[in-house]
Amino acid sequence: MKWCWILLAALALAGCSEKSHGPSIADRPIRVVTTTGMIADAAQNVGAGRVDVQPLMGPGTDPHLYKATAGDVRTLDGADIILYNGLELEGRMAEIFDAMRSKRAVVAVAANLHEQDLIALTASKKDPHVWFDVQLWKQVVESIRDALIGLDPDHSEKYNENTRQYLSKLDELDAWAKREFESIPRDQRVLVTAHDAFGYLGKRYGIEVLAIQGVSTATEASAADIRRLADVLSTRKIKALFVESSVPQSTIEALQQAVKSRGWNIELGGELFSDAMGAPGTDEGTYIGMFRHNVRTIVEALR
Repeated sequence: MKWCWILLAALALAGCSEKSHGPSIADRPIRVVTTTGMIADAAQNVGAGRVDVQPLMGPGTDPHLYKATAGDVRTLDGADIILYNGLELEGRMAEIFDAMRSKRAVVAVAANLHEQDLIALTASKKDPHVWFDVQLWKQVVESIRDALIGLDPDHSEKYNENTRQYLSKLDELDAWAKREFESIPRDQRVLVTAHDAFGYLGKRYGIEVLAIQGVSTATEASAADIRRLADVLSTRKIKALFVESSVPQSTIEALQQAVKSRGWNIELGGELFSDAMGAPGTDEGTYIGMFRHNVRTIVEALR
């Protein structure tokens, strides 16, 4: 694609520029650039006191469709380490990551998850939305810890202690989410969204997940997709469906109208964060706060 070649050319020019030799990495904050906010939040918790973290994708951003800008390339070029999800979540940035590998650490943080724990979409493709299973996300946090220790071994004790404390908080989050979801009547544990981002949530916490689109938003939902799901929802008398902060609301509204035309009044249960977190400085702007918001929104609508 033309845009990609332009950015790769910008990257080559950036690489030709001579960089000054600054302080040793052990004597200054590590410059961490991430794709998603979820990864940025994990890196901040693991590297607290040692890292300067900058995510490329802010609130409301869809990573499936994200195209890097020339400014993003400059940001990536200034990083000590780049952390991205992998599993084809950021498919349009793959060539840029490959070009960066010769100059700095570039780590796909979900790459080391066990295959049997991942949701298979095809024989070779896995669902990338691993942050919705807190136990899987703990493994991602450990991968980030290992990457930072590999870059900055002098501060390994700090990274290990930060990680230990954060993993304890994630265990508390996981146990709380289980209790909350169990309070929903079993026949109403059905989560309906625009795209299939919540498969790991459903697998971990016993929620049936129905979506108009598959795991990627790269293609638009068809009228046939909406009709098919509307038939299911009206027949089963499902209570609510949910909009996503990073997906246009119009698709879910079209589904709601299709269900109503079949004689069943289905409500909008609220907005969920799927591929992006909330605004910085808010509870929803952290992984734990985002996850708690989603659980509360789902439980209140379905219980």
